[in-house]
This record gives sequence, structure tokens and C-alpha cells, in this order.
Amino acid sequence: MYFPQPGDYIDIHVHGGKPAAGIFILESLMAHEEKVAEGNPGIAYTYGIHPWFLNEGNYNQQIISVEKNVASSLIIAIGEAGFDKIRGPSPDLQRKAFEKQVIIAEKQLKPLIIHCVRAWDELLSVHKELKPRMPWMIHGFRGSVEMAAQLISKGIYLSVWFDFVLRPESANLLRSLPGNKFFLETDGADVDIRDIYLKVSNDLKITVDELKGIIHSNFNRFFCPPGDF
Repeated sequence: MYFPQPGDYIDIHVHGGKPAAGIFILESLMAHEEKVAEGNPGIAYTYGIHPWFLNEGNYNQQIISVEKNVASSLIIAIGEAGFDKIRGPSPDLQRKAFEKQVIIAEKQLKPLIIHCVRAWDELLSVHKELKPRMPWMIHGFRGSVEMAAQLISKGIYLSVWFDFVLRPESANLLRSLPGNKFFLETDGADVDIRDIYLKVSNDLKITVDELKGIIHSNFNRFFCPPGDF
């Protein structure tokens, strides 16, 4: 198991990324793929069922794959799991798969990484019903200040979508976020995480090193089992 070092940039959500000097990445592996976690410095993994690639025919197989793989110490979170009202199977199947992954995350004492598109009511309904102990994080968040506040009030972390972060209008959202509840990501896009940190540090009127320290602390808190932090 590898964790970031103090002073590293942390890219909290990547597809197909490779670690580089001074950059720690969290690679998202999806159950429908054949990719496997590899024990290399500078990288850790999540593993889960993305709603885009879920259907009635592969549900059981993907759940079995998640249950089999997430016990590995190289897998430090479950996901990305979630809901998508634009692309994916029926709402009932999405909820069934999501709830199952919440249960797996609780059993494994690992946090949950979430993909959510226009389904905040569904997400919050599951949170209320299952009352998870392990923390949740929304990746690719680009919603309103009000929605961010509602999610954070439930203890949910946010990783702001890379493209939105780089726009001038993201500053208002970024300044509204509690320092202990956010992350930054590239989502595997052709963008440099260092540029994202620079933009956000300017918006928050802090140094890049201060921002690194904030996100490093958030990482340690998010990925630490209950009672260990």
C-alpha cells in the first residue's frame, strides 16, 4: 500500500494515469475492465462499478468482481460507484448496485468514491437509509454552492471537476468549501494537476504549499478507518 508523501501533489481521481515525481495519483479501476492494481510507488487504487457500464446481464459478475478485488491493500477505496440520469441502466438497477457497494465499503472499512449526475435526491436518500460510517466523496463535482453545502453537511467530501476548477467562475464555489472537505483531480484528462493547484491556490489566496498541506491532511483523514485518526 502506498500513500502520498508530504509535499506531493495529490490527484484524487485518475483513469489511465501514471505517477510522476512529486505527484501521487489515485487510479480508478472499473469492474467491467481487465485492469489490475499494481504495487508501484506513487499510486493507489479504487475499484468499483461505474453506472455507465452496468446492465442486468453483468450485474452479478461485476458485484463478484468487486467483492473479490477490494480486499487487496492496494485498493484503498470502493468506486467509482453511483448514479447517472443521463447515461446508464434503470434507476432501480443503479440504486441496487450502489447500495451493494456501500455495504461492501462498510465491510471492508474503506471509503466510497461516487459518480453522481443529476441524482442528488437518490444519493442522499441512500445515505439517510444506510447511515454509512465510512466517508463518501463525490468526484467531478461542479454543482452549486447550495448543493455543496448540503452534501458537506452530511459529512460528504467533494472533489471538484477539473474543467470547472480552471474556469474563473469556480472561485465562488471553491471559497465556499470548508478546507477539510475537498480534493482536486484531473479525471485522466490531458491537464496538469499542478496547474489546477496553482489556480485554486490563487482563488483561495494561499500558497501552493499550503494547499498541498490541506489536501494531504484531507487524504489522511478520508482514508483512515473510523477511530484511527
